[in-house]
Amino acid sequence: MTDTGEPVDTESPMSSPWAKPIVTQHVADHVVDRLVTAVALGVYVPQQQLPTERELATMLGVSRTSVRDALGQLTATGYLEVRRGRNGGYFVLADWGPASAERVRRHLVPNWAEFEKLFDARTLLEPLIARTAAERCSDEDRTAMAVALQAYLDAPDHDASRQADSRLHRSIAEATHNPILVDLSVDLRTRVSLNLGAEPYTDEVRRTAMLQHRELVDAVSEGRGDEAADIARQHFALSEQLIRGLVSRAQLDTEHHDGHQAEGR
Repeated sequence: MTDTGEPVDTESPMSSPWAKPIVTQHVADHVVDRLVTAVALGVYVPQQQLPTERELATMLGVSRTSVRDALGQLTATGYLEVRRGRNGGYFVLADWGPASAERVRRHLVPNWAEFEKLFDARTLLEPLIARTAAERCSDEDRTAMAVALQAYLDAPDHDASRQADSRLHRSIAEATHNPILVDLSVDLRTRVSLNLGAEPYTDEVRRTAMLQHRELVDAVSEGRGDEAADIARQHFALSEQLIRGLVSRAQLDTEHHDGHQAEGR
């Protein structure tokens, strides 16, 4: 059962530990771990407003009470601040804190075998989707991809960028004219975002993605299937590299902290 009282489907072949609703005695603590991990990955960046309590509860499959408790913990420890008023809400203050390494490891390490399966599935499927789109895209598809690409290039902030990125990759998947492939692409994207709505992100990754998005849309639009597949393989490895790098950072930070504690004994 979830903490909202709903039964959990454990038999679905597409299920995975971090895609299921959070199930634990201390739900709010696990929400904190996931949000700290998401912020460290750049899913949410400093000065960005988080989704509402209701939206986060829906994304994570938990109650609003658990989300509210988690947001309170994150505010008290300096990760978030509350802004009042018409456009108020919870805003990210810091992408890393004293407890980040422990919380990142606690969230990612137990699920690491599933992440490896996710990375493998993306490496197999996204190039296939790009190649198929190149073989099947219509003039209407080319227009949709061009519009989505321009929206991504013109995005003024992180929120606009993440929305445009999602639309762009969906427009490429839709060019396959196979709704099952569209659903698979969306599902993989949802999982790599920790169910929080956006791929991991840094300014450097965005600069790389801008070039790769142009190249990918050109290759698909011009029917260059093998090239489109190669670009997609490289592009979707960006999130994998950020997640692997975060695990390494958390491990090093933990070892550094433990070393200092040992010296102080």
